[in-house]
Amino acid sequence: MNKNVWLLFCCQALANAIMSGQTIMASLVGFKLAGNALNTLPMAIQMIAVMCASIVASHMFSRYGRKAGFWLGSGVSFCGSLIFALGIYTGNFPLYCLGAIPAGLGHGIGQHLRFAAAEVADPAARPRAISLVLAGGVLAAIVGPEMVKRTHDLIGGYEFLATYLYLPVLPVISAILLYFAALPPAPPRVVVKIPFRDILARPNFVAAVCASLAGYASMNLLMVSTPLQMVICGFGVAATADVIRAHSVSMFAPGFFTGRLIQKFGVHQIIGIGSLITLSCVAINMSFAPLWGVFMVSLALLGLGWNFMFVGGTTMLTTAYTAQERVRVQATHDFIVFGSVAGTALSSGAIEAVWGWGALNLTVLPPVLIAMAVVAWHYVAKRQVAVSAA
Repeated sequence: MNKNVWLLFCCQALANAIMSGQTIMASLVGFKLAGNALNTLPMAIQMIAVMCASIVASHMFSRYGRKAGFWLGSGVSFCGSLIFALGIYTGNFPLYCLGAIPAGLGHGIGQHLRFAAAEVADPAARPRAISLVLAGGVLAAIVGPEMVKRTHDLIGGYEFLATYLYLPVLPVISAILLYFAALPPAPPRVVVKIPFRDILARPNFVAAVCASLAGYASMNLLMVSTPLQMVICGFGVAATADVIRAHSVSMFAPGFFTGRLIQKFGVHQIIGIGSLITLSCVAINMSFAPLWGVFMVSLALLGLGWNFMFVGGTTMLTTAYTAQERVRVQATHDFIVFGSVAGTALSSGAIEAVWGWGALNLTVLPPVLIAMAVVAWHYVAKRQVAVSAA
């Protein structure tokens, strides 16, 4: 992996550290300011902004290149943390929710770091480059929760205010690192844009979206409600931060070897294994009492399943476009995936409040099973084409 991939690795770590901390704080702040049913609304708004960031990113990358687009992401992420802080200081829930918009845009633009890694790596090394950049979340798993644990009560009477005042430092560091990275310039302008219906008709694209969508939506559905569920069960902020840290490590640490596993066993097989691991998380949550160790193990499995499915989906997506189409196809993929993730964030708190933790876990089953079926269909179809060609 060259210098540019490692710089992108560091930038991804900083971006994910912000989101890791936000995962711990968002539902707790939402519950304090607005009540139970709306506790995940800030995260839902943030995920909608992540979805819309695909449109912003497509425009920026197409016109000004990768580096300018990522600098924009760092800038809006910086603003988002400060608005969050102002919302807590004033006790204003709508203002706190407003901060989720720039925070989500910044995180959504940062999601394209994995695509930039594939572009600066050799073609044969693309799966490894993608998984390595996503592995930057390992550092985030340490920095984000630890920052929350050490700063959440530094300012008396305003829990988490100090944390949100520390977070803006991270996008500033990311912007500095980007200065030293050699990233692709804006691609040649395409006179005739590829119609979306043509993109949606590509089997590789459909299978990639299903894998990424099911992995990310299922993970987010359970993750955003876990901190509040743990508080309801009697655990404190420190215990919740430890569980989210374990979850984050399991999400990103496999990135150091997921690419090699895909190269050795095939992308369809790794996505299938990730689906089964995600289902095992649901089985544990449904079978055991809500103890600290149960939350720890189930969230760790949830993170591992996400890694295999999302890295696998992203790797498969790189086979669904030409160089001229890459930005448009990537943006379409992320718009669909994070639109669904926004829906899970919005519905997670309401489902848990009305039907309970068990029902929330059962909602994971349909998307994962559908993704397994689509990926299996794609694998069989490719084998049949290969046999016919031979």
